Amino acid sequence: MEIAIISGKGGTGKSSLSAAFATLNSEVVIADCDVDAANLYLLFNPTHEEEIDYISGHKAVINYDLCSNCGICQSYCRFDAISIINSSVVISEISCDGCFLCSRICPENAIKMVQNDKSRMYSGSFRNGKMVYGRLAPGEENSGKLVNMVREKAKQVSSENGLETIILDGPPGIGCPVISTITGVDKVVIVTEPTISGLHDMKRTVEIVQKFSLPAFVIINKYDLNSDMSYQIEDWCKQNRITIAGLLPFDKQMVEAMIMGKSITEFNPDLDISKKIKTIWNKILNQKK
Repeated sequence: MEIAIISGKGGTGKSSLSAAFATLNSEVVIADCDVDAANLYLLFNPTHEEEIDYISGHKAVINYDLCSNCGICQSYCRFDAISIINSSVVISEISCDGCFLCSRICPENAIKMVQNDKSRMYSGSFRNGKMVYGRLAPGEENSGKLVNMVREKAKQVSSENGLETIILDGPPGIGCPVISTITGVDKVVIVTEPTISGLHDMKRTVEIVQKFSLPAFVIINKYDLNSDMSYQIEDWCKQNRITIAGLLPFDKQMVEAMIMGKSITEFNPDLDISKKIKTIWNKILNQKK
């Protein structure tokens, strides 16, 4: 069973809950699909049993032995990636879109396209099962494609090790990486917070999930910080037939657990919030589609 945990905005506690779910009783495969800003590996410190290069595109590189500094490439570049500095042509690695045009129109054949190969996908073990995650290098692209690569590897690891549950810690927002995370999963958990922006972005996330006809569960994290807004979120979910998986209170020990390198359910399973997280997880697992 693949369960994706997403949020319409950052900072709702999605990764903290993913970590808590992953360290309950049964061993699982956890995949960090937030490849633009992966962070679960910091908490779980997994082994690196496999490391795979991810080619995210190409970038232009100048051979200055051939370049005549004619500036033709600069005049054609639509991404303002090429400039003339001290009479020399310079290509910005960050701005370059890898479109190949400059390499094609260079009269001296001085521009070569090379692969962006700094991004990686890792697969290994952590203390409660197996972990797969990707890290997209700064400025590189096609994060949705890397997410798909992470998911395929997670399925392979799940099959090879007989682990039935795959937890996908998704990225925030509703863009390509999120769509790549939720496509074809069994269930989607949406983590929100009791703020106006939390409600607004949750609605957008629900809309995306419904377009894929996926069963959705909403968790309101830190609900007691704004009871009125939590009530509005609950009311909206009820009106739109969205299952509320549970409400979690604000607890400073969530931060203390992270500082100790543990999830909250590992740090202190007897806490009220830990017990509620376990109840919520069992509800999500056991509820039929």
